Amino acid sequence: MSPLQSLLLFLSIILLFSLAVSEQNGDFQTLNTKFNPKIPLPPLRTLSSSKRFEGSSDLVKLKYHMGPVLSSPINIYLIWYGNWARPHKQLIKDFLLSISDTTAPHPSVSDWWRTVSLYTDQTGANISNSVSIAGEYADRRYSNGKHLTRLSIQDVIATAVRSKPFPVDHRKGIYLVLTAEDVTMDEYCRAVCGFHYFTFPSKVGYTLPYAWVGNSGTQCPEVCAYPFAVPEYMAGGGPGKLTPPNGNVGVDGMVSVIAHELAELSSNPLVNAWYAGEDPTAPTEIGDLCEGLYGTGGGGGYIGEVMKDKVGRTFNLNGLRNRKFLIQWVWSPILNACAGPNAIDLN
Repeated sequence: MSPLQSLLLFLSIILLFSLAVSEQNGDFQTLNTKFNPKIPLPPLRTLSSSKRFEGSSDLVKLKYHMGPVLSSPINIYLIWYGNWARPHKQLIKDFLLSISDTTAPHPSVSDWWRTVSLYTDQTGANISNSVSIAGEYADRRYSNGKHLTRLSIQDVIATAVRSKPFPVDHRKGIYLVLTAEDVTMDEYCRAVCGFHYFTFPSKVGYTLPYAWVGNSGTQCPEVCAYPFAVPEYMAGGGPGKLTPPNGNVGVDGMVSVIAHELAELSSNPLVNAWYAGEDPTAPTEIGDLCEGLYGTGGGGGYIGEVMKDKVGRTFNLNGLRNRKFLIQWVWSPILNACAGPNAIDLN
């Protein structure tokens, strides 16, 4: 993944381009993006040529590089590294289980995942809508210390898969390493809030897609849990911090990063499928293209139109067990723009 600073600069260029075109023509258009990929979208000729969607730009060249996507039912194996409170673990699990849940009211987490599932492999198989938690492993002893690197994360996974209750699922499994707030990571808070890759057989025995996300609650919430915390330079002006939907800045912030990484892991598990740019070592992926966008009109530090509950907690998606989440949008291969089920048609 690209460093956050470069990504934000790239997104700013895209958004400024889009806004400039819309301002010149005196109008701005968004579209409700809840759609079934088997049902044709309304023809774009119904919109004037000046219309633009959030994050849309002719500068974005997302390409398919012929690699696999996660088209089989997705089994998530959770690795809780460090000390985790049970309510915090349950919040994250409720989000993950909401991906396949169809009972939550619109706009829902499963609605959001439909955009992710539009991506296909070279056989035409879509990313699976079936996502489940297949196993959990708690590494309470910090088996690899309290400071981790991109390489030692694979040692954490190896420790987990060598435990008897935690299988090696190299066909349908993805491994999600979640570190507690007292665990540091190379480049954490400066260049990354999370990342995904695949394990090396020499480390784990198999090539397994995985992602890592840290709890930034006490380290850098203004970076990795934005907009629930804001940098000091924004304290005197600009958008203020928002109230997290589940009352925890660090964990609510993690949920959006987890969503970002899962969308990219599913569409680019071996770093040879869907991404923009020509360098697979630093791909710009479907979550990167929409970082900071949560609703209609977002851009330039403004997250877009979102909702608030009766006590002022901010959210844009509903989940199971009456949960609410604030999740960033992802890039739609059909709209060629950032999309989310909470989009508002301004016309």
